[in-house]
Amino acid sequence: MTRIKSRTNIVALIYDFDGTLSPGNMQEYKFMEAIGVNDKDAFWQEVDQMRDKHNANQILCSMRMMIEKARAAHVPITRSSFQNFGANIPLFPGVVEWFENINKIGEQLGLEVRHYINSSGMREMIEGTDIAKYFSAIYASSFMYDENGVAIWPASCIDFTNKTKILSMINKGIEKLSQAEHVNQVMPENERPIPFQHMIYFGDGETDVPSMRMVREYGGHAICVYDPTNEKKLTLAKKLRLENRINSALPANYQKGSILYEHVVSLLKILAD
Repeated sequence: MTRIKSRTNIVALIYDFDGTLSPGNMQEYKFMEAIGVNDKDAFWQEVDQMRDKHNANQILCSMRMMIEKARAAHVPITRSSFQNFGANIPLFPGVVEWFENINKIGEQLGLEVRHYINSSGMREMIEGTDIAKYFSAIYASSFMYDENGVAIWPASCIDFTNKTKILSMINKGIEKLSQAEHVNQVMPENERPIPFQHMIYFGDGETDVPSMRMVREYGGHAICVYDPTNEKKLTLAKKLRLENRINSALPANYQKGSILYEHVVSLLKILAD
């Protein structure tokens, strides 16, 4: 990590969600079960077909598909139902304990550790997880709701380009997507709440590559985590490391004493030095 002295003791740990904190896409669990989708690959193939047919954004197409499938199955999708689906999303080993463990290390080192989500997944589902309370902000795709509280239209869509903009929002202390336009306002480097050098980014896939590269090139640290049982993810992690688009490629094991845990602790010690 490039060491540049900063006036702040704040460190931002920024996470993708699907494939980073959770093994799979969040829609593939209780949501698909509720709407009667038994073949998750077929669902994503339909999304890709819609994308190609309309020359559209894939995330928007997935959100449209969620609404269509839910309506066809007569399953109302509300903010609370999304949160209930989110409560059942499986997480990688150690994720639930990770935040308090890392926060304690930060306190011992005199650092204020803040956690952020930067995800193409659904904000409402993430809000339903046990770990939602640890995030300073959840930047993710989300829906608008009608007068009955039923999802009707995308409110925000986070893809790989928006993810890099969100890093600049964190850098400047902008926590609401509705205020994203403020990211273009001039702010001297020494007045920005969280310098890029104080960012640690956790990602796993193609949508994270621009963000991981941006954090790395601006002096922060980019970690590609992977499921050791997923050959495709392991291959991608190795590829990104060889191409110098990330700093580290590590197994997605967040347990105390794991390689990932010890690596992040060492990074915090460097920042506190």
